[in-house]
Amino acid sequence: MSVTIAQAPGKVILFGEHAVVYGRPAIAVPVTEVKAEAQVEPGERGQGTVIVASDMGQRIVLREAGDGEALAHLVRLVLKRLRAGRDPDLTITVTSTVPIARGMGSGAAVATAIARALIKHLGHWAASRTISDLVYQSEVLYHGTPSGIDNTVVAFEKPIYFVKDEGWEVFWLAKPLLLAIGDTGIESSTREVVGDLRQRAAADPGRYEALFDQVADVTRAARTALELGQQEATGRLMDENHALLQELDVSCPALDQLVIAAREGGALGAKLSGAGRGGNMVALVTQETRGAVDMMLRLAGAANVTVTEVR
Repeated sequence: MSVTIAQAPGKVILFGEHAVVYGRPAIAVPVTEVKAEAQVEPGERGQGTVIVASDMGQRIVLREAGDGEALAHLVRLVLKRLRAGRDPDLTITVTSTVPIARGMGSGAAVATAIARALIKHLGHWAASRTISDLVYQSEVLYHGTPSGIDNTVVAFEKPIYFVKDEGWEVFWLAKPLLLAIGDTGIESSTREVVGDLRQRAAADPGRYEALFDQVADVTRAARTALELGQQEATGRLMDENHALLQELDVSCPALDQLVIAAREGGALGAKLSGAGRGGNMVALVTQETRGAVDMMLRLAGAANVTVTEVR
């Protein structure tokens, strides 16, 4: 009666969100302070595979789930890849501290944890690239046109420089980053925000392509700054990226308020992270300013603040 447990972290996008959907680079990093955990154990005889995700209020019976159910789709993909049968008697229990619909990769974290635990439980091993590819296929159902950056950074748990349809690289930070992540408390649908921006970009391609190019320039400069340990320059580039995201009309008053509060608290830079119009923002802080930034974010209305170190 073995039980197999696996985990996966959350993530934040440091640079390049939205532009990454249009072939420009983006940088994302894991957030290990929040995690999804999946536990796989034998189920009762004849029950088939059952996914219990109490945090999301879901109990999914695999044999009854439709094609549009992302977690069921993921489990079917894994079982097919392992040639493990269509519906073994298993119970998969999922818990997560990754905030849902906040731009921290909750869906990718849950899917990654499930894939890892299920593959291990069935006596197999899979590389991080394989896990990432499986999770991406489930993300398509959830987000519509995901860039692929969430599943990549969550599966590899390293800073990632990512270009859609061209590839990605793990890269190394010259200095650890201390990030304060402020939650607006507002749920944000990646599918809806990305879809709305796609319509506006199609209606005025010249303007939006120029903005995407500017975001790309900032992202490339940020990678250089991160690799050289130039944290003040990194912070300034975060501010520039946020201004461009405002021009793309994916920010909102709650996010802008938290960004301003973080800067007033002494952050080196701050910006929204993820889809925008709610969700989270991220600020680059130091050991000396982390307390003041945390306080300012909470005073400005942050529902929660998470401080994480990225190496």
